[in-house]
Amino acid sequence: MSQIHSKSRQRAEIAFANAQTQFFARNGAVEELDSIVRSRKEKTLRLREARLAKEAQDRATATASLLAKRAKC
Repeated sequence: MSQIHSKSRQRAEIAFANAQTQFFARNGAVEELDSIVRSRKEKTLRLREARLAKEAQDRATATASLLAKRAKC
């Protein structure tokens, strides 16, 4: 059934559709930004863990090397 609406109703419907489209587009952009922020945090955490593991390994290697040098003396 097609209904005939007044011109003001048609303009209101068009304005509402435009506003709704902008809302959904903005919502999609916010979701995309949230995804980027989440992936950045995950990457930062992963890199921090890798750096801390490497630093711990380097300290252990340096300590072992120092102990070996002291044992030779």
